[in-house]
Amino acid sequence: MPISDVQHFTGGISTSDHHAIASAPVKVKITCGALTHPGMVRRNNEDHFLVARLAKSMEICQSSLDEAGNTSFSDEDGYLMVVADGMGGAAAGERASALAVESVKDYALNTLRWFLQVGREKERSILLDELRKTLEVADRVVVDEAEANSRFYGMGTTLTMAYIVGADLYIAHAGDSRAYLFRDGKLEQITHDHTLVQLMISGGVISAEDAKYHARRNIVTNVIGGPSAGVHAEIHKVKLLEGDVLLICSDGLTEPVEDDEIAAVLDAEHDPEAAANRLIALANEHGGPDNVTAIVARYSVEDFEPGDSGGPPSCS
Repeated sequence: MPISDVQHFTGGISTSDHHAIASAPVKVKITCGALTHPGMVRRNNEDHFLVARLAKSMEICQSSLDEAGNTSFSDEDGYLMVVADGMGGAAAGERASALAVESVKDYALNTLRWFLQVGREKERSILLDELRKTLEVADRVVVDEAEANSRFYGMGTTLTMAYIVGADLYIAHAGDSRAYLFRDGKLEQITHDHTLVQLMISGGVISAEDAKYHARRNIVTNVIGGPSAGVHAEIHKVKLLEGDVLLICSDGLTEPVEDDEIAAVLDAEHDPEAAANRLIALANEHGGPDNVTAIVARYSVEDFEPGDSGGPPSCS
């Protein structure tokens, strides 16, 4: 299956998605590596990240059956990965990205119905709405903090979030951090940059090559927080295949490092931790002009029979 089979959602369910058939159960193993670094120029690091696994469990406290004290774990796990790149200067940017990541973590733990059988149309629609709501809640949290403390006025952050249940990968995104999928030796950018220069490229005003050197290339047009509330959540869905690699990163990687260099690292380094470390090192070798964060996750997707889960999951 080519990477171009990525589905993009701008509101509700896409037309082609209405007739989707529920996915067969899958057992997903994810190995991941994540790293952040201030870079070679800036003293403080305004990037934050999160990698987590959500697992359903039931602890039986009392029962007429001989099960008291037993804990059961579901076959279905959810995976959450987030990168946020703060803006607003010094403490403000760092605070914005930290608040956004904390908000996503809390919402996923307490509100997001990640355990839905996402192959069903109605439940899939609910999940998409909740992914949008996750970014909207984070936006409100950051704006409220800025309004309560004049020192943080106008602070904001990018936020790129990956959420996986079964073989379905969802991306919720705002800003110019990026999510890539590396499949069969090919790297494809899933997200779009929410920047002024990207609007100019789309409008035919400048070329992609010109954008790399444009004086306003760092102006972000859609963020969590900022001077006023309101964020547009860009949503994507990808059906994962054996061996797929997901990269989520801040622009501290993609600004100095070309896509073909990134692809070469992901192709050569099969261990995600080694790949993340090499990508960070590569950004710093290219001058490290900004804070840089990378999450690399490799997926193994296999058919399985319900009930074969061996206990509580781990992140590797």
